[in-house]
Amino acid sequence: MLCPSCRSEQSRVLDSRTVESGSAIRRRRECTRCGTRFTTLERSILLVTKRNGVTEEFSRDKVIRGVTRACQGLDVSDDALKVLAHEVEQTIRANHGSQVDANDIGLAILEPLRNLHEVAYLRFASVYKSFRSAEDFENEIRLLRGAGEDGQRGQRTVEDAVS
Repeated sequence: MLCPSCRSEQSRVLDSRTVESGSAIRRRRECTRCGTRFTTLERSILLVTKRNGVTEEFSRDKVIRGVTRACQGLDVSDDALKVLAHEVEQTIRANHGSQVDANDIGLAILEPLRNLHEVAYLRFASVYKSFRSAEDFENEIRLLRGAGEDGQRGQRTVEDAVS
């Protein structure tokens, strides 16, 4: 780490704390040359490999933008979308380490989105799973109904949206 005052590379760590649910470390440092104290933030990078082979850094904002389209016109708060994006990132980090295929991100979005709002889930799944007919929707609704019999989650259901 370069000191922001004198540009020296020599510093010592005074304090370390985990932040952002354990995905980053905040360190308080002191330059051994000039005595300036400064803070650094160390975060592990999650890389996404796209279908065309390009690799880029994971972005919660991209997850939120994609899910926002599926939630358009529905009663889903911005905070709920932020929580969903955080859940997706934590799931991916736990299951895939530091590099993940873009396809696996879509898979990781499906379950939290289903729990958030079933109609948004159907919209997202129809694009993600490339539904080609009404039968594809019917099959997915049957699966939702089967999962719903295990216990209602309290969100708006497909039946509510149709009526």
